[in-house]
Amino acid sequence: MLRLSRLADYGVMVMAHVAADPDAGHNAADTAAATGLPGPTVAKIMARLGKAGLLTSQRGAHGGYRLAQPAEVLSVADIVTALDGPIALTQCSTSGPSACDRENLCVSRRGINRINNAIRGALEGVTLAELARPYDFFAAPPPRRGAAATPAE
Repeated sequence: MLRLSRLADYGVMVMAHVAADPDAGHNAADTAAATGLPGPTVAKIMARLGKAGLLTSQRGAHGGYRLAQPAEVLSVADIVTALDGPIALTQCSTSGPSACDRENLCVSRRGINRINNAIRGALEGVTLAELARPYDFFAAPPPRRGAAATPAE
């Protein structure tokens, strides 16, 4: 089973919360209360997202974390990569030297790379702005980023 880490899952929740009110300063305690996540975990996530350049922090009475870029520019892939590292199914799927001693004999590597690219593309195709919008269960889903518009009937 392919799964995001719990930290990446929580990171997406934290970023969606911040993106829902991008002009406000968000601290870990308030974000934890709003998302129902543990305070120390939220503090860790916000610090790591800040270090990765997805959030900026400001000290003071009106301080807190804010998005470093508009939510329309940030993708789920950006968040996952900041918290979990490169998006890859296997060790050989990441760039750089692999720890696999069968890599030069592997016939499935090309297929695995295509799957990795598809997963990465899917995560890159979902923006933080989409996640931060209130969900209307009766509305048609928004067009995917990069998808061609369909003609009106």
